[in-house]
Parts: sequence; C-alpha cells; structure tokens
Amino acid sequence: MMTTRCKVVNYALLITGLILLLPLLAMGLSQEVNWGPLDFVVAGALLFSANFAFFKAMAQPRPLAYHTAAGLLLFATLLLVWVNLAVGVIGSEDNPANLLYLGVVIIGIVGTARGRLTPRGMAITAMAMAVTQVLVTLVAIAMELGMPVSTPVELLLINSLYICLFVAAAGLFWHAAQRADYP
Repeated sequence: MMTTRCKVVNYALLITGLILLLPLLAMGLSQEVNWGPLDFVVAGALLFSANFAFFKAMAQPRPLAYHTAAGLLLFATLLLVWVNLAVGVIGSEDNPANLLYLGVVIIGIVGTARGRLTPRGMAITAMAMAVTQVLVTLVAIAMELGMPVSTPVELLLINSLYICLFVAAAGLFWHAAQRADYP
C-alpha cells in the first residue's frame, strides 16, 4: 500500500514531467523556444516544489476555502518567480531590482513555517505577502527602478495582479479559519 507522502511525490513528479514536456515539444516545433539543460532543471525544481506543496495541501482534511486559497497562493508565488526569471517584472530579467521580490517569497516561506499551515496563520502570511508586494511596487516606482523598460503604469498593473491574488488567498484562508467546526 502506498503512503500519502509517496502518492504526493508521485503526483508532483507526474504533473511536473507533463508540464516540462510542453517546452520540450515546442523546441522541436519552433526556433523561438530555446531551453537549455539549466532551464529545465530550474523549471523542474520550481514546478516540483509547487506541485508537491499543492498535492500535500490537498491531501489534508481541510475546508474547500483552505484548499482553494492554498492553490491560489502557490499559483501566485510560482507565477511571480517564473515571470521574474523569464522576463523580469522590474525592467528586464537582468535588472537586480527584481531581487526585491525575493522578499515576498521569503515572507511566504517563513510565514508558512511559523503559522504551521493553520488557516489563520496562512491568512496572515498571504496578507503579509500582499503588503510586501505593495512595498516593492512603491519602491520600484519611487526610485524609477524599471525605467525605461517598465513604466510606472506597467509596474502598477502587473503588481496589482499579484497583490489581488495574495489578498484573495488571504480572504479565503480567513474564511476557512472562521468555520466553527474547524480548529
């Protein structure tokens, strides 16, 4: 009989492998997609980590709001990291100002560990990630860190997407925490 942890690892590996097939197939169809071995390793590590965390969260007996929030938070974080590595949010991917977004990810990791995956702890973590995203946006705009590649309006728009995703996750976690039958 397969343990839950083993199932989670297998699901995460399967989904990661299937997703990585897309750029591999695209490389054979188009010269526009040009991934090297390091691209596949980094993408694989990111995707596996997100998939593992997602399937681990789904394996827990939690309310639907909690599961939805966990998926949303993981998606937003993965998207933030992926976009930063691929093209950058502030200017290009080579702009060191993009390292500011590492603070959002670190807050997520530390908050998740400190909150012990409780709905209330995760609500606070997701909201802290949203606030950090706002602060990074304000610093980037005030210091004109993305100019001339990223205008203030572009920075506001792209960062608003992440902020909304983090706030939505926080709201769903908070909703899960309010359930009377859930500790």
